[in-house]
Amino acid sequence: MIHLYSDSSPNGFKASIALEELGLPYRLHHIRIDAGEHRLPEFLALNPHGRIPVLVDDDTGVTLFESAAILLYLAEKTGQLLPRDLQGRWEAIKWLQFHASSVGPIMGQRVHFEVFAEQPVPAAIERFRRLTADAFAVLDQRLSAHPWLAGDRYSIADIAQFGWSHIARIIDFDFSQYRHLSAWHERVAARPAVQKGVTLPAVATGA
Repeated sequence: MIHLYSDSSPNGFKASIALEELGLPYRLHHIRIDAGEHRLPEFLALNPHGRIPVLVDDDTGVTLFESAAILLYLAEKTGQLLPRDLQGRWEAIKWLQFHASSVGPIMGQRVHFEVFAEQPVPAAIERFRRLTADAFAVLDQRLSAHPWLAGDRYSIADIAQFGWSHIARIIDFDFSQYRHLSAWHERVAARPAVQKGVTLPAVATGA
């Protein structure tokens, strides 16, 4: 059995979407960050950094944190959501890493300074708005020539990026001027597994 420890967040959605896309049986454990459950000893034993998501696979004995690692593991385990040809595989991994090292951290900092910071820091807000626009422009250019980030096939790279573009829409970080990125977002959002994945874990646990 696979166990997913998660909360309603961009990174958490990546794991729940992937599991729904793959149709793997799993048990969902809601880690309520607003209640401090990510700092409890039993969770820190799974991820000493205290971040969600965490995946535990009883069948293999593998425990993983970091959403990109989880996505790669699930793709490798099932042989799905990651192209098998050499070029396609590395295109998917490259764009997954672009998200993990650039887009996700940039947008996370923008959310902090623009939405959650107690005192506004105009220089930081401007910096992360500019960096977000730069990242969106790169994605838009890529998607102008390909329907999916890895090329012709939907992959874990798309799932990773959607976790944050979904949140960007919710909190009104507008990217409608990026026509190809916006069209890609709508293609991903229309997938039934994605629609279910972004409701978890709150809906599943009645929170």
